[in-house]
Amino acid sequence: MSGKMIEFQGNGTTYRGYCSPAFNRGPGIIVIQEWWGLVDHIKDLCDRFAAAGFTAFAPDFYHGKETKSPDEAGKMMMSLNIDDASKVIEGAIGELLKQYECTSETVGVVGFCMGGQLALYAAAANPDRVSACVDFYGFPFHPDIKPPFDQMKAAVLAFFGENDHLANADVIASLRGQLEQAGVDVEVEVYEDADHAFFNDTRKEVFDEEAAEDAWKRMLIFFRNHVPNAA
Repeated sequence: MSGKMIEFQGNGTTYRGYCSPAFNRGPGIIVIQEWWGLVDHIKDLCDRFAAAGFTAFAPDFYHGKETKSPDEAGKMMMSLNIDDASKVIEGAIGELLKQYECTSETVGVVGFCMGGQLALYAAAANPDRVSACVDFYGFPFHPDIKPPFDQMKAAVLAFFGENDHLANADVIASLRGQLEQAGVDVEVEVYEDADHAFFNDTRKEVFDEEAAEDAWKRMLIFFRNHVPNAA
């Protein structure tokens, strides 16, 4: 790991997250975890962003807890306090923008599964500080998370797998419709024969190398176009 854990403030509360700065400084990207917690896979993604020229920051929504058990992960996800999650997001954006290695005035945000819905919420709830949002197979896992899409200014790029039983065709159509109705610039890609979590290379049973490689390349281009360096 080339980054490090740091503390940050969110509305008077202290949180922690993993920060991986670009070697020569670069635009800021918030990386939002899956339901497993802030695991090494998410930290590794931050390091990959740093190697690609971005300064990446992954806040810890579970306050140090992580798991490999789907049952426990589901319980942790459903017990997520939305008010607390909102403070984590706002604090993380502010902290990233303060980092010397962050060269942008806005940030991009990307999330996976649970994090996909939180990424959409982060972009919609912070329209003046988030200019790009990438959603990997996010689905409405929590009824209390309702992104205010009518406020969103960020462009959205969403990736899904054809065989995903969670973020299925109905979820995709609903998301696209809500975003288009709100006037959001949205692009959706559905990868043929790909499963839920196809991007996670630590889960060999669902990882799809070809889809993941294509999504990674497209995401980097998307962020470079929509999260510019400050003038």
